[in-house]
Amino acid sequence: MKIYKNAQFITCEPDNNQTYSAMAVDKGHIAWIGNEIPESYAKAKTIDLAGAAVTPAFGDTHMHFESFCMFANTFFVMDVASLDEMGEVVKTYADSHPKDKVLIGFGCSAHTVKEKRLPTRADMDKWTDRPLLIVKYDGHAAVINTPLLDSLSEDVKKDPGCHSDGWLYQNAFFNGVNEVTGRIPALSIVSGLSNGADALAKAGIGTAHCVEGVGFPKDMDVDMFKVLSPGLPQAYRMFFQTMDVGAVLRRGLTRIGGCFKLALDGCFGSEDAALVEPYANDPKNKGMLYYTQEQVNHFAILANRAGLQIAMHAIGDAAVEQAVTAYEAALADCPREDHRHVLIHCCLCTDKQLDRLAAMKISIAAQAPFIYWKQEPDAYLRGLLGDKRNNSLNPLKSMLKRGLVVGDGSDAPTTFPNPIYGMYCAVNHPNLSERISPLEALMMRTFAPAYMTFDEAVRGSLTPGKIADFVVLSDNPLTIKPEKINDIKVQDLYLKGVKYQFKPTGALGLLARSLAKQWFNKAYI
Repeated sequence: MKIYKNAQFITCEPDNNQTYSAMAVDKGHIAWIGNEIPESYAKAKTIDLAGAAVTPAFGDTHMHFESFCMFANTFFVMDVASLDEMGEVVKTYADSHPKDKVLIGFGCSAHTVKEKRLPTRADMDKWTDRPLLIVKYDGHAAVINTPLLDSLSEDVKKDPGCHSDGWLYQNAFFNGVNEVTGRIPALSIVSGLSNGADALAKAGIGTAHCVEGVGFPKDMDVDMFKVLSPGLPQAYRMFFQTMDVGAVLRRGLTRIGGCFKLALDGCFGSEDAALVEPYANDPKNKGMLYYTQEQVNHFAILANRAGLQIAMHAIGDAAVEQAVTAYEAALADCPREDHRHVLIHCCLCTDKQLDRLAAMKISIAAQAPFIYWKQEPDAYLRGLLGDKRNNSLNPLKSMLKRGLVVGDGSDAPTTFPNPIYGMYCAVNHPNLSERISPLEALMMRTFAPAYMTFDEAVRGSLTPGKIADFVVLSDNPLTIKPEKINDIKVQDLYLKGVKYQFKPTGALGLLARSLAKQWFNKAYI
């Protein structure tokens, strides 16, 4: 038994949030929370938290965890100031990894380099003579050099999304990435898993909803993550990115969806998010729906009949319409009172669509960090969408006032996992009518993620009986000025009542820990 005192414990209970000064933890669970420490706890070890704020450990409701780990082991170019600097990053990585047959990086953006343009195949041919691929910051397009282009199949080369300047869009991107990942040893991902988990822990994240499956042969990345993720310190909830319901059921998984195969449209940055009305800068372009309504309905009906929890990517209002219609068809075919299906992103939507989502109790996996995203600045989006639609993006208040459960996530690696920054963006929304309260923003990172994956009975609030996953913060997000929330620091993360400390772990160690946890500590997984 341990007593944590002299702190501001914010319970995040959905109907009765309170702040207390002390909390007792016993055997990995919260035993008591209040102000006056009971006499029966007088002999317990006491830990003084020096006035810090304490909340439930944060959740991230949408991330590509294995991709995040892979790029953390290769290179990011999200913050380079020029294309020359980007080239130096590539050269440095190539020199230090002479055995890599394919060089893969992430994060190029036209908005963060002085040239104000994306790199091209001609640029990349100067940086290395090895096959090179850099995924765009939004994760929906990539640029390749000539050696990699020459090695791709004719199907990819002839696809309309394969451009002569080296850029891959739409199906050319998805199929091209599939071919490239097929050349990467799947075990190479394992080496980055513990480092990725450490990055989440430093951000105070105790639960992550991961969308996995990006084209490795026989979906080896999905199988590895299923086996190894219980050995990581946090709780991971995996959605398999496939439309093959049988593949999910054969693996004993309960969740299906995400992006990639479940992306109904593209994104604003590649101007292929599906819109009802054309883009403001191109009256001939309404973006792209990757599937017909019949195809999406068929998938949703089969997955819902199978009892799976579904998540689908939809950014533009036309894609949101497709998703809403498919969910309506699935639930009309097989009503389920507590399905907890998810709509990912839902960046641009109408009030009527939100009403229909609320009627079905669909949860929203939003990305508040997109609100202030330097890789995709406001002026750029305003030029694409016009003032009215741009002001309607990410309508968090409109979602919450309808009773929708809204969880916040990073979409890592597109943004770095940082719940504090997400809360800052949400409470400082540029559209004043869509700003939410600090408590609402905190709930989007605590109770909502737990609820969205059926974990609310054991996680998501500081409630006696629940697992003692909590984060110690430098300031109270409910009392600090909203514009100062981003200054809050994560001081410590406690998982199952134990202060997190980084322990780099390889494949064998992860496997051993995973098996041990599944055998002895199933309650914590």
